[in-house]
Amino acid sequence: MAKIKVKKVKSAINRTKNQKLILKALGLKKIGQVVEHNATPNILGMVKKVEHLVSVEEA
Repeated sequence: MAKIKVKKVKSAINRTKNQKLILKALGLKKIGQVVEHNATPNILGMVKKVEHLVSVEEA
């Protein structure tokens, strides 16, 4: 299965509760933090919802 690296690049301040919860579910707490996930439809959907706060690259 393909892997993706998700990096938080912007703050979650003044964002909706749903977006904050998605970042938490992805495991992103601090700006600059990078986490690696499998590229499942669930994870890709979550990334799509917060794509303005994160950067994504294939691992």
